[in-house]
Amino acid sequence: MNQKIVKIDGKLRSNYIFRILSYLKPYWKTIIIAIVLLVVSVAADLAIPSLIRRIIDLGITPKDLDVIRMTTLLMILIAVLEAIASIGNTFLSVRVAQSFAARVRAEAFHKIQKFSFGNLDRFLTGQIIVRLTSDINMVQMMVMIALRMFIRAPIMVTGSIALMFIINAQLTEIILLILPLTLVLSVLFIVRAQPMFLEVQRRLDRLNSVLQENLAGVRVVKAFVRTDHESKRFEKANVALTNQNTKVLTMFSFLFPSMQIIINLSILSVLWFGGLQVAEGSFSIGEILAFANYLLTAIMPLLFLAMMASQLSAANASAQRIYEIIDVEPEVKDKPDAKTLHDIKGQVVFDNVCFNYNGNSGELVLQNINLIAEPGQTIAILGATGSGKSSLIDLIPRFYDVVEGSVKVDGIDVRDVTVRSLRSNIGIALQEAILFSGTIRENIRFGKPEASDQEVEAAAKAAQAHEFIMSFPKGYDSDVGERGAGLSGGQKQRISIARALLVQPKILILDDSTSSVDVENEAKIQEQLDKLMENRTSFIIAQRISTVLKADKIIVLDKGQIAAEGTHEELMKSSSIYKEIYDSQLGGGFRS
Repeated sequence: MNQKIVKIDGKLRSNYIFRILSYLKPYWKTIIIAIVLLVVSVAADLAIPSLIRRIIDLGITPKDLDVIRMTTLLMILIAVLEAIASIGNTFLSVRVAQSFAARVRAEAFHKIQKFSFGNLDRFLTGQIIVRLTSDINMVQMMVMIALRMFIRAPIMVTGSIALMFIINAQLTEIILLILPLTLVLSVLFIVRAQPMFLEVQRRLDRLNSVLQENLAGVRVVKAFVRTDHESKRFEKANVALTNQNTKVLTMFSFLFPSMQIIINLSILSVLWFGGLQVAEGSFSIGEILAFANYLLTAIMPLLFLAMMASQLSAANASAQRIYEIIDVEPEVKDKPDAKTLHDIKGQVVFDNVCFNYNGNSGELVLQNINLIAEPGQTIAILGATGSGKSSLIDLIPRFYDVVEGSVKVDGIDVRDVTVRSLRSNIGIALQEAILFSGTIRENIRFGKPEASDQEVEAAAKAAQAHEFIMSFPKGYDSDVGERGAGLSGGQKQRISIARALLVQPKILILDDSTSSVDVENEAKIQEQLDKLMENRTSFIIAQRISTVLKADKIIVLDKGQIAAEGTHEELMKSSSIYKEIYDSQLGGGFRS
């Protein structure tokens, strides 16, 4: 993961802001209107110093009240126009920035949905959450400020300098020797701040990861009395983030005083050289006041840009991190000529399969797997923890791709068909029963939203879930809470099994999906499953050997290889590993 990010960073670092601004294209008409309103606002602002000069030189000095009244009225009208244009620009800028952020967030989320399990393995949950929230908000803020100030600043500076030349070209030339210092300072701070803000976001990643893990595992933390340990872990991440933010803000604390020195030097130059010209009679008091005002309107936007260097640096760092998601290529994706899988019979063949979670590097998790599951057969997979059971079944729906060999469904390599059509023929109930906030009915319907209430209930009955569901006051409309917090482990697993059965798959995968179910309910579930699996190719991973005795084929995995294969009776005679598992659980007192 880190290597990929560095490579991307090396190629695209300077282009992240420009790349992400491409998401503004659909809003170009609104942006043009916002810019027009901004130009009107700037023009109104630039007119005010000239009107002040008019009041002083043509109204106050000669004591002409008509000029004072008319100019004052004109200033009021221009101020009203400036306010209207500014409000309109702000409204449109906010609208564009919010729409832009929503579009980027949707794009990033859509890309995450395309990630394979291998891609997800390389990101922490906290990292993804920060990218879709804090990082996108940072870029959104930059867009809004750009439409309000980053565009306003160069227009204001250019207009002010032009008007300064009109008023006094000689004095403007002196001032232009000082102004570039502000640009130099701004650039220096931006360059220095970029890596610092990137580190801020990385430390925020760490803080969110610690927080997410603690909240997800709060019951484990309390059960093992590890509250103090978790508090220290959070404190460490919190202090690291605080220190980095302090370092950034400390650096920027030098920016404003530095810019203030430049402003004061500029004003002092105007008063000194302009005062000499006033004394000579070649420069009026109104002109020197107007010139000083234009000088401030030229410098203040530069000061603002320097102050916003932090925002720009943070936005660039955030844009880089967003593209660390958007630029990732899914490890599992459809080929250009991928076929759609229709009406399968359910044959599954593992042909000399080798697999590793790191692609072609590292130790193989599975090696030389050769297995045939005929349509309608039930294949049970046994083995010690880490033997590769879950890795094996993850290859069927292409959660991962094989390193060598192939997995075929009805004679077709799963890599040659669309992922959607492949997975729509597979029902899966995993050991960790993940439920979503909502009702029980919505969770069972997750894979088949159009299912009728009768179909939902039939699936729940088959999974031995109907009885406990009906014991709730709202039955199937009961809310399960976040991640099924309102249900026991066994209840969540039974709902998960019902969800898998509802889609009526040709291939059914049960990955230790009854581990949290009591023996009595497991026996009832198994009885129903035996009927439901008659016309389905089923793969069952189980810790309890009693649930797989009737399987058509039992596979014993050991260190990523098939150590034994056959029926229960065959393995009792030929496999010492299987017999050892059987005797340890049933004590040799059961015979099928």
